[in-house]
Amino acid sequence: MEKNNEATGYIKKVVIIGPECTGKTTLAQVLAQHYNTAWVPEYAREYIDSLDRPYREEDLLAIANGQVMGENNGVRTANKVLICDTDLLVIKIWQEHKYGKCYQEILDRIKASRYDLYLLTYIDVPWENDPQRENPGLRRFFFDIFKRELEARGLKFIELRGGLSKRSQAAIKAIDQLFEPGHH
Repeated sequence: MEKNNEATGYIKKVVIIGPECTGKTTLAQVLAQHYNTAWVPEYAREYIDSLDRPYREEDLLAIANGQVMGENNGVRTANKVLICDTDLLVIKIWQEHKYGKCYQEILDRIKASRYDLYLLTYIDVPWENDPQRENPGLRRFFFDIFKRELEARGLKFIELRGGLSKRSQAAIKAIDQLFEPGHH
């Protein structure tokens, strides 16, 4: 079990999940600053930026490994809560959409993972072009897939809608509840 200190027991892990260009990274930074803690960037961005070619399906395993490594490192430096800008569910959903299947290793790692809360970002923010973004017309499609996946797995999540201020306030309220007495 991840340890932080005697008072908290273990680090709470919060994942921000949602379609492309829905404010996940900005929200992760705001929440990390609010809680004076570490956040784990989306490793896929760094990995794809470092390639001198288009990414391929086999790159998804390296991306998954890098994401998990970032989380493991983040747990060591986090202050009560670790904010994760994505997780392996995103890679699973993306691989299934683009390639029609998901690597068993990724599925196994998802099954073994534990997060305390998912923050599902809605598509009510403007699209911003970015070389790594591929599907501006599919944000609602992916939002629905993320929501179904979270529900099917019985994972604790809230939907975040509105501007950054509204999303931040709702996220902080939900994260604060993780630390209330009697919450598991």
